[in-house]
Amino acid sequence: MEANEHLRGGQSGAAGEQVSVLFIADPGTPAALAERVAEHLPQRMRSRDRLERWWTTCVRSKPYLSDEQADFADVIDAVDPSSEGEDVVVYLTDLPRREDTLPVVADVSADHLFALISVAAVGGVHIERRIRTVTELAIAHILGEPELMPPGTARRFPCVQIEDGIRYFAPSGLRRLRLLSGMVRANRPWRLVTGLSKVLVGAFATGAIALATDTIWLFADTMGPWRMSAATILSIVAMILWLILDHELWERPKSPEERDRSALYNTATVATLVIGVIVLHVALFCLLLFTACLALPPELLSRILGRGVNFSDYLTLTWLLASIATIGGALGSGLEDDAAVKEAAYGVRQRQRIEETRRRSNEAG
Repeated sequence: MEANEHLRGGQSGAAGEQVSVLFIADPGTPAALAERVAEHLPQRMRSRDRLERWWTTCVRSKPYLSDEQADFADVIDAVDPSSEGEDVVVYLTDLPRREDTLPVVADVSADHLFALISVAAVGGVHIERRIRTVTELAIAHILGEPELMPPGTARRFPCVQIEDGIRYFAPSGLRRLRLLSGMVRANRPWRLVTGLSKVLVGAFATGAIALATDTIWLFADTMGPWRMSAATILSIVAMILWLILDHELWERPKSPEERDRSALYNTATVATLVIGVIVLHVALFCLLLFTACLALPPELLSRILGRGVNFSDYLTLTWLLASIATIGGALGSGLEDDAAVKEAAYGVRQRQRIEETRRRSNEAG
């Protein structure tokens, strides 16, 4: 059955026909992307549309997908696009859908006027442009009008027929790295940094106390760059391990089939924590450097070291202080609210999504 025969907005090709698109998105990054894509979609589609049609969009944030490997048919049943008043329904999820090891960018059903798009599969850079391209590709397929596709997209995204429609895969080349970077981006590492406010305060307090100890000044003067680098790496690793263990962020596979998924989730979680902790470490370094320059006179530091000092000595001292303070901050991370930290873990968010789906099912029952 042709897709245009299903359109609920009017007769295909008729002057003044309106095509409405409903974006449903998981909370977080997908919802923010859906808002921006929906804002510009009408203008972009009209620029390639040979018919006199009006394009309208609306957005709704609601999670439907509880399992990344859910069958496309089950997703269609859960969303039930036929019950919506809009002509086309596009669902954006942050879950990384795959077929074996191939990242799936989108599943599209022309019969149901529905598309499921995985935000994680498009990668971690130029994410809005890529989601916009995949969305327009999906809508063009649903309407059966290839001229609405952005130029070159049909060649960039390989596809196969599936039972309920067509499946598009990520472009060839570094697919798993693209998927991993997309998952890290969806984890929003910057929220981890802002959420660890108590850690930053505790670490700064530790560093400020250590700044008043002249033994630390001598250590910084004698350790050398290799030992200082080792201390920095160990402090960052200690912070990451403490966050993972204290907040139970590590995914443990319950069966051999889940091993690959758990490895992918854990890698994304660790990468997110590395980015967040490094940014936290840099912020701590800047705060301690400002404090050292303000509170520690050069004459006093010169008297302890037995030589003249310059700005590089303050940088070296702050380097060591930041490493010591990061370890102190790791101990303080146990006081942090779980919600701020667990946003960095894909597996935790999936468990929360499953629990919410079950709760809604029980309430509906």
